Amino acid sequence: MKNATQELSKADYDRLRDLIYKESGINLGSERKTMVEVRLRHRLRTLGIASLREYSEHVFSAEGIKSELVHLIDVITTNKTDFFREASHFKYLVANALPDLAARRGVIRHSLIWSAGCSTGEEPYTLGMVLSEYALGCPGFRFSVLATDICTDVLERAAAGIYKKSVLEPVPPGLLRKYFMRSRDPKSEMYRVVPELRALMDFRRLNFMDADFGISQPPEIIFCRNVIIYFDRPTQIRLLEKLIRQLQPGGYFFSGHSESFQGMDLNLVQVAPAIYRKPE
Repeated sequence: MKNATQELSKADYDRLRDLIYKESGINLGSERKTMVEVRLRHRLRTLGIASLREYSEHVFSAEGIKSELVHLIDVITTNKTDFFREASHFKYLVANALPDLAARRGVIRHSLIWSAGCSTGEEPYTLGMVLSEYALGCPGFRFSVLATDICTDVLERAAAGIYKKSVLEPVPPGLLRKYFMRSRDPKSEMYRVVPELRALMDFRRLNFMDADFGISQPPEIIFCRNVIIYFDRPTQIRLLEKLIRQLQPGGYFFSGHSESFQGMDLNLVQVAPAIYRKPE
């Protein structure tokens, strides 16, 4: 029999679920209760709290709302990502989207690429490598990558840019040699992103439920892949409308292959599987 102190009552789980939905838009179903309990047990040890009931009371206290809410959201956030995930998107980016933008702009200038929901950094660093290679053939092309996530823990890991060798398997050998430094310890399997590539990244915490994203320069490219699946349909539509308003007219929006915009009246035109363009 499970220890009752390590279980959430239905009332406590529902309160936490409603709070998470209100603050982050993430929609947890009743079937996720066990997953939430498992993840929160690690947090109990960190805080020195004896039971999930006590933790729930702490979260809803004046101090907890101020100091613990961000950690609660960190704990329940799922962060699954890989280097060169859905690789066809990066091929389309350099073969079609960037040349199209350059042709219609007439002037090569600084481009902002937004990785929305960047997790531990594999996506923005993939973008950085691909864009850096593209820039070699386009003198004057400059870019930076805005990488945002709601989870502070993954942002810290992303900014550090340190990965195990096994995580880097999808990276082509030539790019691995060029953009990663192996640990000086011959026994270590750790690599770090080179400083030049890290310097092109701007990692920030961003909550999609915020009224103002604080992005002053409209991005020309938005990668928001495998993110909206965690929201219910009304929240998905509101979020996508906000993201599209941020996007430059004529810019490109990349979604996850498992995500469908069918039946949504969005200001986007589909140009390839899971790739859309905002009309001028």
